[in-house]
Amino acid sequence: MGVTKILAKISLPHESRWINDDIRPVDAERRTWGFLTFHNFWLLINCNISSYLTGSSLIPLGLTWWQAFIAIVIGNILATLALIASSLAGAYYHIGFPVFSRAVWGLWGSQFVIWNRIFLGIVWYGFQSWVGGQCIYLILLSWDPTFATDIPNTIPSTTGTTTAEFLCYIIFCMLSLPALWIRPHRIQSFFYISSTITIIFFLVVLTWSLTTMGPAGFGATLSSSTSIPPTGGPNSTAWLMLYGTMSTIGSIAAGILNQNDYARLSAHPRDAIWGQALAFPFYGVVGATIGILVTAATQIRLGGEAVWNPPTLFVALLRGDTTSGTRAAVFFAGLALSVSQLGTNLPGNALPGGLDLASVFPGYVNIRRGAYVIALVSPVVNPWRLVNTATTFLTVLSGYGVFLAPMTGLMAAHYLVVCRQKVNVDDLFTGDKSSIYWYTGGINWRAPIAWIIGVVPTMPGFVAAVNTSIHVSDEATEIYYINYLYGFLVSAAVHAFLHWAVPDSKLDAFVKGDMSAREVQALYQERWEVFGQQGRVAGEVHVVKGV
Repeated sequence: MGVTKILAKISLPHESRWINDDIRPVDAERRTWGFLTFHNFWLLINCNISSYLTGSSLIPLGLTWWQAFIAIVIGNILATLALIASSLAGAYYHIGFPVFSRAVWGLWGSQFVIWNRIFLGIVWYGFQSWVGGQCIYLILLSWDPTFATDIPNTIPSTTGTTTAEFLCYIIFCMLSLPALWIRPHRIQSFFYISSTITIIFFLVVLTWSLTTMGPAGFGATLSSSTSIPPTGGPNSTAWLMLYGTMSTIGSIAAGILNQNDYARLSAHPRDAIWGQALAFPFYGVVGATIGILVTAATQIRLGGEAVWNPPTLFVALLRGDTTSGTRAAVFFAGLALSVSQLGTNLPGNALPGGLDLASVFPGYVNIRRGAYVIALVSPVVNPWRLVNTATTFLTVLSGYGVFLAPMTGLMAAHYLVVCRQKVNVDDLFTGDKSSIYWYTGGINWRAPIAWIIGVVPTMPGFVAAVNTSIHVSDEATEIYYINYLYGFLVSAAVHAFLHWAVPDSKLDAFVKGDMSAREVQALYQERWEVFGQQGRVAGEVHVVKGV
């Protein structure tokens, strides 16, 4: 069978180069996300092992527990503001991240930011799947405490894993595959179940650790003293708290960037706005705080070692006590954590990555196919190397903020300042010069300039953080320490300025038109609602050309 015949066989019906049924504006029938759905979504995303580990990145820097807590709170508040700003186009026009990116970067220019998000989806899916494998490891270990030693290890120690751990990773990946079939607008039941299990588990673990820590109390993790000077350069408490704040935002930077993918499913814009504004910071702080308290409460019983990773903690407990009661506790811990990881990985990485791929290859990829591609490709990132040390984990989180903050700032500035909340939805699916988002050859040259200005100054500090043998000036380090805030604000300001100084004539005419933003939203909502109904009846997808 030739390539042409294969492509014809796998092609999706009723598509065009710029649209298929998964990336078009969401009609009313599929706007199924209410306040509670957004609440459950952020419970899963922000109250999991990754959030639990946040303190492991901050306290080893030399911050006290309360200084780390302040950084976590401020970081989550700032992240919430960025999240809401990047969700507005989806909430009001029911379009996803890759589609709105066409308005910001141009129809062809958007490929840059979309492929960046696809890459991040692959990395994070692999990372979360590896952590999920550690949870499966707990389940198998509870059945047979000698499980790890019974399987001969044939993997070199330099890889950071063993044969037993890698087997558990494969098991988790295989168990995740059926869940990838769920479409975003039908995911509510999955959220209800997984979010309930997740919050109950973390509260039980917190209660158990506090009530059984013994008369010695908390370990050194909750120390209130530090030898770090309060001010005076990047190694001072003030700058390290700023760094902790930025790394807190960086840990969820990819989710902030693509949140239009889920805001577009909101039954009403207020559901997306308030459902996220309240749940996001609350569970972000709760997840990290539970991690700090449980680590401190179990530190003394583990010989003074601060064990941050929950699977590692339960392995240590089982190593010291193999009675049936402990084994049962480890089994249910592994089961609950596995559900939590699946609840994080599916909506946080697989589905957004699937939608991104669908926007790039709409003729051959829908959101389901894209999600499976993300899952199948994810092992190439060697996720077992991402969690070796707290320092590595922090560097990875901060690195995401360096590149994603400017992209998020561009989106916010374009929607709120440049477009004044007006989006010509029809032209987002028109791939020629007639589209107002064609700009210059399909690329809005202002966006990459603004992005580069937001990224370049933070790069020396980022490189030095990744490779500690490289030394840079204190000023370069300090700019890197505020990478998310700097990148977001500077890129947003430059993008808005360039559109003001050198406006695009077609976009400018549309924005300055007589229709208000509310009228534009109503117009395209009604038009694409009719389109959706006609498409379902006729069984076809086509583009409705604008007014």
